[in-house]
Amino acid sequence: MNWLHDISYLFGGAFLANAVPHFVSGVMGRPFQSPFARPSGEGLSSSTVNVLWGLANFVIAYLLIARVGDFDLRAADQAIAVGAGVLLISLTSARLFGRFHGGNAPAGS
Repeated sequence: MNWLHDISYLFGGAFLANAVPHFVSGVMGRPFQSPFARPSGEGLSSSTVNVLWGLANFVIAYLLIARVGDFDLRAADQAIAVGAGVLLISLTSARLFGRFHGGNAPAGS
């Protein structure tokens, strides 16, 4: 296995996980943080911007996972690479955006 493919799958997983909150928030008609807001990543972008940003992330994830190498979900190293990308961006997003939505509040508050 080419290790560059695994790196591509790692980033593909990150883009896949990043697509979900933007796309879902946009489809629900809710504003959400995006790189296009002011200040970037902190302000809220419109639901339309989030749908488009989520869709762009889905396309990038598809290109990085399905079009690089010969991705096989049953190959442990490839599945782990995608899963690691999903986990890393998910934990990072939870920490960064939790401060805006109460996700980093201590238990019992």
